Amino acid sequence: MEAHLASAAAVDIAGGDIEHSRRPARMRRLNSRMDASNSIEERVERVRRRIAAACASAGRAPDSVRVVAVAKTHPPEAVAAAAACGLRVFGENRVQEAAAKIPLCPSHLDWHLVGHLQSNKARPAVRLFSVIHSVDSVDLLCRLDAIAAEEGRRPRVLLEVNVSGERSKHGFEPAAVPVALEVADGLRHIEVVGLMTIPPWAADPEASRPFFRALRELRDRCAGDREAALPELSMGMSGDFEVAISEGATMVRIGTDIFGPRGRPWRPSEGAEEAP
Repeated sequence: MEAHLASAAAVDIAGGDIEHSRRPARMRRLNSRMDASNSIEERVERVRRRIAAACASAGRAPDSVRVVAVAKTHPPEAVAAAAACGLRVFGENRVQEAAAKIPLCPSHLDWHLVGHLQSNKARPAVRLFSVIHSVDSVDLLCRLDAIAAEEGRRPRVLLEVNVSGERSKHGFEPAAVPVALEVADGLRHIEVVGLMTIPPWAADPEASRPFFRALRELRDRCAGDREAALPELSMGMSGDFEVAISEGATMVRIGTDIFGPRGRPWRPSEGAEEAP
């Protein structure tokens, strides 16, 4: 019965009869249970089909959306398996975990920091990541620029925006973003390429739409007032990335729907060898 329901859902999504974001909560829970037993290859393929369907519905090319495969708590072997499926961009939430894990993963991968960045972790973050999605203050922006100059690197960064106004979340208030961008325009060793947000959690993916739309509209207003473009919108995760794509996301941060449910945090073992 479960296999029949999952098959019917896949046919509906591929044919455009229903949107994944509108599926009943029962079906989403069912697929989540089934995902736990599926291989990474199967999950990656399913994510690609869903992205293609969401892009088709939005009149966008599938290659206009990049997957950031968030490997938080998952081991290097899982990263290698996802990389073997053709994924190249991987995300980590914590600098310390990334510092131990990245040397054990395939060397050709592009790593993004998607979690909160403390100022005292800015230097290793500059060394480890090509893109930092979570710059949430002008002070951090300037510190990253100074460190990048010292390290001879030029990371790309996104400003995290607290669109919802939740006290529990990090990020700029929307009204503060233009001022932060003015500061960024005077920096020479980092490049601000876009905005990122995390909407409030909700069982219904459609509840995220107003926050994604607000971020896109903020980006469009800011981009119109400055010479440098802001091409990137990092928004959408496993539960709501189709909605994010329909609102203009260029990067979607997907963890569970690629790697499966999170287990205990990964720790390096003695004698671990670096991947090729």
